[in-house]
Amino acid sequence: MKFKKGELVQQEFGGPVMEVIGFEPDLIENIVTQWEDEKGTIIKAKFMQDTLIPASSIKK
Repeated sequence: MKFKKGELVQQEFGGPVMEVIGFEPDLIENIVTQWEDEKGTIIKAKFMQDTLIPASSIKK
């Protein structure tokens, strides 16, 4: 796996900063993430590894 549990990531083309919370290696969308929206709702989603980048590499 390219990412580690607890690492902060973002989709390559923008979106919220998310925390990696798990992995599902048998699925195409194998990175499980979560983040909190502006209303305080915790959202979980799955992404393909190739569509995510480390949040530290985001240019401000």
